[in-house]
Amino acid sequence: MRSSLQKVATPALRGLHTIVSPPRPQRCFHQTSFAFLPRKRNFFTSNPLLSNVDKNDGSTASENAANQPETQQGKTSTSPKRKPVRASAAKTLRLGLTTKPPVRSTSATKDHTGAETDYRRTITSICVAQSFDMDEVQEILRFHAFELDPDGTEFDPTGVVHARGINNGDIFVFPSGTVVAWSVPTDALMTLATKQLIRAAELPHINRLEMEELEFVPDETRDTSYMRGEVVVLGTRAQEQENQKLDTTLAKIAFSSGLARSPKLAVLENQAIEYFESSKNSLDFLEGGLEHKLKRSSVLKMTAQLLSLRSQLNHYSDITDQLPDMFWDSESNLENYYNQISTVLDIRQRIGILNKKIDYGFENVSVLREMVSEKYGHRLEWIIIFLIAVEVMFELRRVYREDISEASSS
Repeated sequence: MRSSLQKVATPALRGLHTIVSPPRPQRCFHQTSFAFLPRKRNFFTSNPLLSNVDKNDGSTASENAANQPETQQGKTSTSPKRKPVRASAAKTLRLGLTTKPPVRSTSATKDHTGAETDYRRTITSICVAQSFDMDEVQEILRFHAFELDPDGTEFDPTGVVHARGINNGDIFVFPSGTVVAWSVPTDALMTLATKQLIRAAELPHINRLEMEELEFVPDETRDTSYMRGEVVVLGTRAQEQENQKLDTTLAKIAFSSGLARSPKLAVLENQAIEYFESSKNSLDFLEGGLEHKLKRSSVLKMTAQLLSLRSQLNHYSDITDQLPDMFWDSESNLENYYNQISTVLDIRQRIGILNKKIDYGFENVSVLREMVSEKYGHRLEWIIIFLIAVEVMFELRRVYREDISEASSS
C-alpha cells in the first residue's frame, strides 16, 4: 500500500515543483547618457524643412546637450532659426516681350503673407481695351459709389479719371484702355476692369489683357518722391503732418501715367509677335520656291495688320509722347516722376525696338507685294496673249472664207 501511494505522490509533487517559476533577478533602471540626450527635431517627422536639417547642426546640438548638468533636464532644445526675408524685385507680368528685359535688382524688402505680396504696397496696371470712353467711365464709377476726384486735382477727365473706393485705394483710369490701382487687391481690380469698365471700352481685348505690378513704399520724412530700383518711394510728409493729400495724389498720377504705358506697349508687342508668327508661312513659301501659293488677299491682310499696329503705337495713343498734355501746366516734379518710371520700365527702348520690327515687317510685305504683283502681271500678259491669238484665229477664218467665196464665184 505504501509503495503504491509513494508511486502516485512522487510524480505529483515533482509536477508542482516544475510549475512554480524561480524568482527573476531584480534590475535597476536608470537613465543612461544616450537616453538623457534631447530628442532631435527631425526624429520621426514628415516635415520636409525639419527633415533636411544639417547633420553637423544635429551632432553639435547633441554634444552640447550631453555636457549640460542634470538640473537642466527639463529644458527643451533651442528653437530653429527663422528664415530671412527674401529680397524681391518688382513683379513683371509682361508676357511675350519682343526683347529680353534687362536684369533688375533692388535691395528693398517687402512683407509676405504666405507667398503673396501685400496689396496695400502694390501698384497694379492692367490694359483691357484699345481705348475708353471717359464720359461713360465716369458714369460707371459713380453708379458703383466711387468718389471721383476726391483730392481736387482738377485734371481734365478726358486725360485721367481719379476714383477712390471704400478701402481708400486709388484708381486711375486712362483713355488708352488702361487702369492703374494703388493699394487695391488684384481680384478686385480684375473685376472692375473686365466686368464693369469694359462697358465703356472701345475694341476690348480681355483675352489679350496685360498686367504690370510695382511696389511702393511711403516715406513720411520726404515731400518729394523718387524711384529706388523698381520701388516707388512716395513722399507723404505733407499728408501725414498737415493732412494734405493733394501732393501725394499728384505724384501718384504722374507715376501711374508712366506705368500705364507699359501694359499698353506689351499688348502691341504681343500683336507684333502674333503677326510675325502668322507671316512665317508666306516666307516659307518663298524659301521653298512656292511663289504660286501666295495669295493677294493674305498679303493685303498682312499690310493692314502692320498699318493698324503702327497707328496704335504712334498715332492713336499717347505711348510715344514725351510728356502727357495734362502735365504741361503743372509743376516740374511731375515730369520728373513720369520720366523716372518710364526709364525704369524701358519704355523708349521698347518703343524704338517695336518700330524697327514694324519696319522690318513692312520690308517683308513690300517684297511679297511685288512678287504677287508680278504673278498677276504675268497672268494678265498670258490673258492678253490668248486674246490676241483668238483674234488672229478669227482674222484667219475671215480671210479663208473670203478666199473660198472668191474661188466659188469665179
